[in-house]
Amino acid sequence: MPNTTVVHAMLPAQKHLKSIPNTLLLVLGAALIAWAGSAQAGRSCESKPLTAETMSKSLNLAMRTAQALDAEYQKNGTQVVLLARQGQDLSKYELTYSHYGWAYRTPEGPWRVAHKLNECGTAGGHVYRQGLGEFFLDDLWRYEAAIQVPTPAVQQALLSFLTQPSVLRLQSEPYSMVSYAWGQKYQQSNQWATETLAAALNPATIQNRVQAQSWLQSKGYEPSALIIRAFSRLGGRMTAANIAFDDHPNDKRYASQIETVTVDSVTRWLERSQLAAPVRVLQ
Repeated sequence: MPNTTVVHAMLPAQKHLKSIPNTLLLVLGAALIAWAGSAQAGRSCESKPLTAETMSKSLNLAMRTAQALDAEYQKNGTQVVLLARQGQDLSKYELTYSHYGWAYRTPEGPWRVAHKLNECGTAGGHVYRQGLGEFFLDDLWRYEAAIQVPTPAVQQALLSFLTQPSVLRLQSEPYSMVSYAWGQKYQQSNQWATETLAAALNPATIQNRVQAQSWLQSKGYEPSALIIRAFSRLGGRMTAANIAFDDHPNDKRYASQIETVTVDSVTRWLERSQLAAPVRVLQ
């Protein structure tokens, strides 16, 4: 699994993407094929080969993102941002982005992304540190990135938390793509990132998911309420190991109200709470 750090295993870091010549982009992409289908989040999990066109688009987006983040660092000293991608078409739920992680600048210069990924076909998920190329290397629904810059105080708290073993404090199994926002039975990727933000801002007092969720509620975070009908819920549960609805309260589940953590709900809350600037879209 080149250039990937599974936080559990602490593998070598990736080289700075900007230092890689354009002519080598596809070579880098080819080297990443081996792992590309094994861990996913906010994606369709369909089994289909990565094409040269897909790799080129994904890695070019990663390079543009690296350039934008480096410019942000040079101008404002920014070291941590919320970074989101569009892995699926979620427009029927009135959502734009499917998955986010915390991108941070390492002392050596490269940007890394700490995020949780689901192993496709299973109910498992792990926390990874990846380079920007890996973060975008997929058959994305749309080749654009969302960047949201937290306040300096939030950045400092996240940078310290994400680069230490504390990054795993709230990692939990098993995984469900639609886990209940205020439950602890399952945990999806955006939920891990949001609960981790809570722990980073309160490292001495938040030691578990219950405490993190209580803090998020006290600060006015509101999850997305997705309308998912019973037939769709049944089909999803029967055909996918990473989809479960039994952690949702019965009254809401029977009313087809599935409350889960989404990128859109988090970015709106961060801006509303003045914990971060408005989202910036990079196409």
